[in-house]
Amino acid sequence: MHLLTRAERLAARRLQVALEAHDCSLDAWRVLCLLSDGEGHPMTAVAEAAFLPPPTLTKLVDHLVDQNLVYRRVDPLDRRRILAHLTPRGETYWRRVDREVRAQWPALSDGDDELLRGLLHRLVDALDGSAAESSV
Repeated sequence: MHLLTRAERLAARRLQVALEAHDCSLDAWRVLCLLSDGEGHPMTAVAEAAFLPPPTLTKLVDHLVDQNLVYRRVDPLDRRRILAHLTPRGETYWRRVDREVRAQWPALSDGDDELLRGLLHRLVDALDGSAAESSV
């Protein structure tokens, strides 16, 4: 647990240094990262991906809308849902920030990125599964 916490804090610190050059917060980066796939996402999914409670996410997205980085649209398949998307300016901004993050991110040995990603997915799945089992 200590090692995971230390790695997360060091990664967040490294990421924040890259983001500061673009006046971007870690929370905003998480939102932009999700929206960068061009699909449009419901606000509940954005809140989950950004690890933010809905009221905090709404304030953040309002700020990103004010900066013309994000826009909201009613979901054409479910008119009760609102989808968030990157604006063209947001896409340009995202690409610039993403290049900076990647330039400052340490490279692991060949295959280690995928190995780490796979192990972390397995850990998350195992922890999610044990949380679901304990609530039964």
